Amino acid sequence: MRMHRIGFVVLGLVLLSHPAMALEEEVAAIHRRADFGSERVSLDARDIADWVVASADNRGLPFVIVDKTDARVFVFDAGGRIQGATPALLGLARGDDTVPGIGDREFSDMPPETRTTPAGRFVAALGMNTRGEDVVWVDYEAAVDIHRVVTNKPEDRRLERLATLTPLDNRISYGCINVPARFYEKVVSPAFTGTDGIVYVLPETRAARDVFGFYDVPERSGRNYADRTEAPK
Repeated sequence: MRMHRIGFVVLGLVLLSHPAMALEEEVAAIHRRADFGSERVSLDARDIADWVVASADNRGLPFVIVDKTDARVFVFDAGGRIQGATPALLGLARGDDTVPGIGDREFSDMPPETRTTPAGRFVAALGMNTRGEDVVWVDYEAAVDIHRVVTNKPEDRRLERLATLTPLDNRISYGCINVPARFYEKVVSPAFTGTDGIVYVLPETRAARDVFGFYDVPERSGRNYADRTEAPK
């Protein structure tokens, strides 16, 4: 009987500890953040990435943050650890929406004002474009993907645009997200091989909170966070 009583006491203690353990796990989850390493990053990009990790919005999949204002792409593994970052070329027109039916148009039927890179959360996957090249489809209906930088029109100077320090000349595409070929092959393609992923394209005409509905992750501590986010662009 004495052993039974001891067993009941131990069982009671275990049961009582479970809610506390669950609460601790929940608090720990809320405080999880993305690991950008030493990459330069805007406050909006960091806020979205932190929210993705803390809320598990990526559903255990690798994810990509596309910062249109800074013209930069960040690729993360499923746990929110940076795999690489790069400048990118984006849609010529400023805007966060696509023109209905734009994915079915020929390039010649896409005036400059229609060439936007849409903002939002997209389930993305590797696939092939009409030229038989592998790409990561972001918005298939709108024909928007992440692919190697296109260099078949020298007058576009796409390689030169990627190499400049300013994002002001990175708006040139029809809406797709152009990244350096080596970055695509070494970072983007491996991240999506054998799995889907989530691509978060930050808006430029609306607030990120309105697009994604994210909440604030508790502020980071330490000087490094402020130093990195306030670095000159």
